[in-house]
Amino acid sequence: MNIHQHSSTLSRGDKQKANKAMILVHGRGATAASILELANEIDPRNELYCLAPQAEGNTWYPYGFMEEKDKNQPGLDSGLSKIGELVDQLRSEGFSDDQIYILGFSQGACLSLEYAARYSEGLGGVFALSGGLIGPMIQPEIYHGKLAETSVFLGCSDVDFHIPEARVRESASLFENRGAQVDMRIYKGMGHTVNIDEINAIKETLYS
Repeated sequence: MNIHQHSSTLSRGDKQKANKAMILVHGRGATAASILELANEIDPRNELYCLAPQAEGNTWYPYGFMEEKDKNQPGLDSGLSKIGELVDQLRSEGFSDDQIYILGFSQGACLSLEYAARYSEGLGGVFALSGGLIGPMIQPEIYHGKLAETSVFLGCSDVDFHIPEARVRESASLFENRGAQVDMRIYKGMGHTVNIDEINAIKETLYS
């Protein structure tokens, strides 16, 4: 069952003028509109073309991201499929893989990392704000994405009550071992949020 198949997608920017595109994936209980507001901070000059999918029921999958994957079906696979559909859409609209970026926060960050590790064909970058790879343990053998030219940013608090620091570090290691250009930043005492250093790091990757 593809429960997110017919969910709406919001857009921002002019795809005819933009030379980069970004898919923004919201967290549990949030909305496409709320995550799209982050694009206003990242891209104040409106140079990006952005797409933000809406999860059915505001949740991509029902349980914590470190539960057994079967418990989070069919939402997990449906969410991954939704990202894949939007990547294909951007390709059909003229964006090359290295011009496509994915950004997610919390549950959306976990989903974004999981998509990139499994299915990437060499994306421009992935920005994971408070997230890690999905499942009770990381299984390197299931990941087949092409990551050598992909920039991967992982930012998280050392005391995030949803995302263990150890899982962030394990996720960064997997991407590094697959040849991605990894920037991991652990923030002391930050909590479950986004900070200005993360925003600036994203800008640097996009515009440097």
